Amino acid sequence: MSNTSIGIAHCAVRRRREDSPVVYMGISGYEPSFLTGIAAIRQAHESRLATLVGRRLTRYALVRFIEDGNWFADSPVVLDFDGLQVEVCHSKLDELSIGWNTIDTAATMTGWEWLELTPQWSHYDERLERFVGQELRGGALLEWRPVERDLAAGMVMVEFAFTEGCLRIINGLDENRIEIGAAQPD
Repeated sequence: MSNTSIGIAHCAVRRRREDSPVVYMGISGYEPSFLTGIAAIRQAHESRLATLVGRRLTRYALVRFIEDGNWFADSPVVLDFDGLQVEVCHSKLDELSIGWNTIDTAATMTGWEWLELTPQWSHYDERLERFVGQELRGGALLEWRPVERDLAAGMVMVEFAFTEGCLRIINGLDENRIEIGAAQPD
């Protein structure tokens, strides 16, 4: 295996830690740490997620393509709670990375010259807009446990419960998906 690999599906340039800078999906400074399993994710992030309770969602960011406005769902969903930024990104069928204050959504994304689409940070999404200004009442890490085994069994999603509604960032089978409302019983 070489020191550098390029993954077209995720537009990634990855280098060993001693080689710098790390660029992932053209997002300078973003170094996802993908974990699997509810126990590992809780151990790494549950206490920090709890510090968000009582804060208001002040802004958010998603990557969209300039040419068509489509959301690039492989990129992290960035939520800012009164200056404490959480960055959620799913990968594969069961990996979740939760980052903290590493992404500058004002910075230009690079490394996409090979593609005929130009990504940029967007601060508008009708699903998320309704939560801006709302206080976070609680959060949870939820594990998908279907009655019958399926490919997504064991994947972990992040739920944010606001004054007026719930938002979940879930694994959409190798990309992020946003759900609003009550979680499914499974």
